[in-house]
Amino acid sequence: MLKPIHTIECAQDGTVEQVYVQKNSYVYEWERLFLVKTEDGKLIDVSIGASGHITEINVSAGDPINRKLPLALLQDDFVITGSD
Repeated sequence: MLKPIHTIECAQDGTVEQVYVQKNSYVYEWERLFLVKTEDGKLIDVSIGASGHITEINVSAGDPINRKLPLALLQDDFVITGSD
């Protein structure tokens, strides 16, 4: 069975301040993946509601981003976690 790939995006335009993950690293549901400084100066965390392995990272710290740019890809492992 193939596992779906999720695209990790930021909901706002800005600049990547920090990348907390590496390619092939395992991440948990709602784990902080990126820190982005928005165009109006706010710092926001980027996360995703799925766990699995990061298969691709498309940005580095200092890169400008927009809402349509995929920051990374995650291969879902379908493990149910209690992250509330």
